[in-house]
Amino acid sequence: MPRDHVPPTGRTATRNAPQASDGSAQVPPLTDRPPPAEVPYLELLARDAPVEAYEQPVLLARAERHPADRITALEHAKLLALRVRSELEGRRRREAELSALFETAHDLAGLRDLDAVLQAIVQRARSLLGTDIAYLSLNDPAHGDTYMRVTEGSVSARFQQLRLGMGEGLGGLVAQTARPYVTDDYFHDARFQHTLTIDAGVRDEGLVAILGVPLMLGPHVIGVLFAADRRARVFERAQIALLGSFAALAAAALDTANLLTETRAAVAGLERANAIIRDGSAVIERASDVHDRLAELVLRGGGVHDVAAAVSEVLDGAVEFAGTGRAPARALEASRAEGHAVRHGDDWIAAVAAGGELLGALVLHGHPGLDPVDQRTLERAAMVTSLLLLARRSAAEAEQRVRGELLDDLLDAHDRDPRLLRERAGLLDADLDATHVVLAARLDGPADDADEEAAARRRLGAAASHLAATRHGLASARDGGTVLLLPLGPGDTATDVARRTARDLGTAVHQPVTVGASAPVTGLAGHPDAVTAAYAEGRRCLDAMHLLGRGGDGAAAEDFGFLGLLLAGERDIGGFVHRTIGPVVAYDARRGTELLRTLDAYFACAMSPARTKDALHVHVNTVAQRLERVGRLLGEDWQTPARSLEIQLALRLHRLTAPGVR
Repeated sequence: MPRDHVPPTGRTATRNAPQASDGSAQVPPLTDRPPPAEVPYLELLARDAPVEAYEQPVLLARAERHPADRITALEHAKLLALRVRSELEGRRRREAELSALFETAHDLAGLRDLDAVLQAIVQRARSLLGTDIAYLSLNDPAHGDTYMRVTEGSVSARFQQLRLGMGEGLGGLVAQTARPYVTDDYFHDARFQHTLTIDAGVRDEGLVAILGVPLMLGPHVIGVLFAADRRARVFERAQIALLGSFAALAAAALDTANLLTETRAAVAGLERANAIIRDGSAVIERASDVHDRLAELVLRGGGVHDVAAAVSEVLDGAVEFAGTGRAPARALEASRAEGHAVRHGDDWIAAVAAGGELLGALVLHGHPGLDPVDQRTLERAAMVTSLLLLARRSAAEAEQRVRGELLDDLLDAHDRDPRLLRERAGLLDADLDATHVVLAARLDGPADDADEEAAARRRLGAAASHLAATRHGLASARDGGTVLLLPLGPGDTATDVARRTARDLGTAVHQPVTVGASAPVTGLAGHPDAVTAAYAEGRRCLDAMHLLGRGGDGAAAEDFGFLGLLLAGERDIGGFVHRTIGPVVAYDARRGTELLRTLDAYFACAMSPARTKDALHVHVNTVAQRLERVGRLLGEDWQTPARSLEIQLALRLHRLTAPGVR
C-alpha cells in the first residue's frame, strides 16, 4: 500500500470521517477496515435521498484518496443503488397508478353523477402523467361533430368550448384509426388535418405535446381522452398505456351511465303506464258516474246549469253554459264543424247545437290538460244540453208566442190598459217602465229559393226570441224580418245594442243580419204609441244601412250625422248640435271666447283665414290660434268635406235654436 494511503486514525480520522445528514460525524467502525461499499448507498436508499446524493460517497472517497479498488467498488455499488432506486420509484408509480385506477373503478361502481366520475378520471390522468392539461371529448352523432366534455388545467375559454368536425385534428386521427396517437410538436405534425378552429384553440391554450387515446364502446369510438403539455415532451409507453386504462374506465362510465339512463327511462315509462292505467280506471269510473248523473237530470227535468254543475264535479273543473254571444266565436264554430270539444287557450269549448243552429257552448275553464275520456265526457254533456234545450224550446215556443203577442199589442193596439200590459210583461220577466231600444232586424243577402228564405226567417225569428228571452225583452216577426224590444243596460247606447244584436243574431243563424235601432224610449206601458214611432225610426235606419251598403251591421240614427235628423222619429236637433259642436259651445260658455263666431266667419269666407281676419277685424295669427283650438276640440278631421258639412249645419241649427248666440 502506498504511504500516502494510510487509513486515518485518531483526530484526523474523526475530522475526515463522513458526516450524517444532521451534520454529526458518523461513528467510525470498530475496526480499521472501511465499511463495505454498499453501506452508504443502503443508507441513502433507506432515507429516500435524491439522485444527486448518490455521487457523494464516490466524491468523498476520491477526495480522501482511497484505493482504486475501493472507488471502483463504490462506483459499482452506486449503479446498483440507482437501479434499485429506479425500480422502487417505478413500483411506487405503478402502485399510485393502480391505486388511482382502483379508486376510479370504485367511483364507477357507485356511479351517481357521470360528470363527477369523468372529472375525477381527467384529474387523476393529469396528475399521474404530470401534464399541464388533460381533457376528454365526446362524439355528438346528432350534430355530426365532437365537443369538449371535461377539461382539467385549461385556461382558455375558447378551448373549453371547442366543437370539432369529425376527422379533424389529432382527435380525428385517433377516432379514425381507433389507436393512440402522440405528437411531440403539434403545429409541426402533418399526420392529421389542421383546421383554423382547432389550431386557434390549441394556440390559445399554448399546447405543444399532445397524447390522445380512444374511448371505445365495443368497436366504436365514442370520444378521445387527451393529456397535453405546453412544452415539447416525449410520452413513454407506460404513460400511453396508463392513459388508455383511464380511457377504458371513462368509456365504461359512459356506458354504465347510458344503461342507467335507459333503465331509469324504462322504469319511468312503466310508472307512467301504471299511472295511465290507474288514471284510466278512475276516468272510466268518472265517465260512468257522469252518465248516471246526466240520465237522472234528464229524467227529473233538470236544466243546462244543472248539467254544467254535474260535469264540473266529475271533471274537477269549472264548467259553464255560455250563449253564442259569450263563447269564443272561432272555437265555437270549430267545435260545431268537427263535432268535438276544442281547446281555446286554457279552456275547452264544446258546441251545443241543434241541427244547423248553434245554441251555445259548454266551456270548461282552466283545464288545459284534458285526456280523451274526459273530453268525451264534456262532449256527451254538450249533447245532453242540446237535448234539454230542444225539450225546453217546445215549452218556450208558447212563451215566445206570448212575448210576440205582447209586442204586437204594443205596436198595434194603443188602447190597451197600461196596468194589464205591465202585468203581462212581468210574467215574462220584462219591465216596461225601464228604458228600451226598439230594433228592426233583417237578413242580409238573397236566399237561393223561397224555401231557403222561409227557413232562414224562421231561424232568425227563433234566434231573436231566444235573445229577447235571455235579455228580458220582447221579440216578434214583422215585415219580413224581426222586431225586438230590448232594455238599455248601464253605459250602453242604442248603437251598442244594435251592433251587439246584429253580431249575436248573425252568429246564431250563420248569415249576416242587419239591425237598425231607435233612440232610447221610456214609459212604454203608458205610451204604447212610442213603440210604434220607435219601430218606424228603426226601420228607417235599417233601410238607410242597406242603401249605404252597410249590411250585416247595426246602427242607430245618431250614427248618421245630420242624416240622422231625417231618420229619427223625433227631430233631435239639440242632440245633433251637441254631438257635432258641443265641445266648442261649452268652451265659449266657459271661457267667454268667440270660437263659434270665428267658425261662422271662417266658413262664410270660404275657409280663408286671410278673409276671415278681415271679417272679424282681428290679426290673422288670432284666427289661426282660434282654428287650432277648434281642431283640438273637434278632432283633426274637422275640415274634411263630410265633417265640415255637418259642422256648418250644426252652426246654423244652433243659431236658430239659440238666437242670442252670434
